[in-house]
Amino acid sequence: MAQSIALISPTMTAVLIVPLAFSYAGNGTWLAYLFATLMLSFVVMNLKVFASRSTQPGSMYAYIGRGLGARAGVLAGWTLLWAYAFIAIAGLTGFSIFVNQLLDSVGAGFHIPAVVSFCISAGLCWLVAYKDIRMSSLLMLALEGLSMFLIISLCVVMLAKHGSIVDKHQITLHGVGLSDMTLAVVVCIFSLVGFESATALGGEAKKPLVNIPKAVRWSLIITGLFFVFVSYVEVLGSSAHKLDLSTLAAPLDTLADAYGVGWMKAPICIGAILSFFSLTLSCVNAGSRILLPMARHGVFSSHVGNIHSRNQTPHIAAAAYMLSILVVVSVWQIFIDPLTTFGDAGTLAAFGFLLVYFMISIAAPVYLRRRGELTPKNIVIMIAALVCLAVPTVGSFYPVPPAPVRYFPYIFAGYMLVGVIWLVVVGRRKPQLLNDIEADLEHSVDGAGGSAPDAITTPATAPLKGTVA
Repeated sequence: MAQSIALISPTMTAVLIVPLAFSYAGNGTWLAYLFATLMLSFVVMNLKVFASRSTQPGSMYAYIGRGLGARAGVLAGWTLLWAYAFIAIAGLTGFSIFVNQLLDSVGAGFHIPAVVSFCISAGLCWLVAYKDIRMSSLLMLALEGLSMFLIISLCVVMLAKHGSIVDKHQITLHGVGLSDMTLAVVVCIFSLVGFESATALGGEAKKPLVNIPKAVRWSLIITGLFFVFVSYVEVLGSSAHKLDLSTLAAPLDTLADAYGVGWMKAPICIGAILSFFSLTLSCVNAGSRILLPMARHGVFSSHVGNIHSRNQTPHIAAAAYMLSILVVVSVWQIFIDPLTTFGDAGTLAAFGFLLVYFMISIAAPVYLRRRGELTPKNIVIMIAALVCLAVPTVGSFYPVPPAPVRYFPYIFAGYMLVGVIWLVVVGRRKPQLLNDIEADLEHSVDGAGGSAPDAITTPATAPLKGTVA
């Protein structure tokens, strides 16, 4: 649960994304978050089909490969590397933004260059990911929990000073249009993606066939309700003080001043810094565990699939992934500022998550049909998931967003084309590769007999040693 909640990063939404969602949905912002949570719950149901049977590291890659074949599995892994990388970039930029906001709140009179903040956060993330997944996950949970507590505390103070929790404009959805809600849901999806990342831990979890499905489900429920509550209070508070929430770069700081609790700004900034650090860390944990099985299957260099002899962590995969992310975000700053990078990175990541969610929603019933376990309920869940996912997908293209966002889908398509070409090249160099992956994935999910193993023990998919509660 720590892994999934940290990658969703509730603090990120509260401090930076709610104003963007409000710019589209207005008084319907809370409803947009509620709808996004409900629609993604159908994806969770499809994930559960595999999560209750598989314990392989990098499981989303294994799930889709088992349902739709090795080629689809490899492309899913390729897609997840994109998605987690850009969320990590958002984490690094958010870290930089709030380091400087903290300096402003204490009257320091100077700012730290963005690239310096990136290097500090990236270095610490790699160190923790290198050491121990249990320590890493518990640290993420503690940091995100502290930040959420500070935000909820501010919201409670705002409601108490306001004198009422009732906002008739929000309850009646005053001035909210259907097309605006569609665009807002796209933003809300960006807020919620990452709930599936607990599946990347595979056999590292205790009782993974039970605990990983629980972690995926409850991380979505907890963060979804948090977003509904916080967005409602931010809209109420800004409206009461005649503030335009959509224009606030630091909404919680502004609201803290408006409600006479400016002393809370520094603690909230500290909480945000810690939260963005844990967001980047969770992406490195998840991304490295996608690289791990792909390297062991021969898609990447076999060295990337090595495990540290003492720490039992994928140290090379984590280092390679973190370094790639750091290079990209540092070069990006030559052209734009961290706040713009944050928004662009989140949008680019959303395309990767949407594609993987589509794939897993189709893979689940296909897999169940092969096992002779497909029921009408599974088909209904698949259709519901696909219809719901179509809402943010269509909203990404129509109405046509402004430049450069309108070009992002094509950039993502170009990345996927590179992945397809790479797969073809590797397949020609190693003709048995896809057959070997297919055979190996047979071991990652239980066979027709229905008895799921507690851990995968084949050489290519041996579980890592660390455990996560």
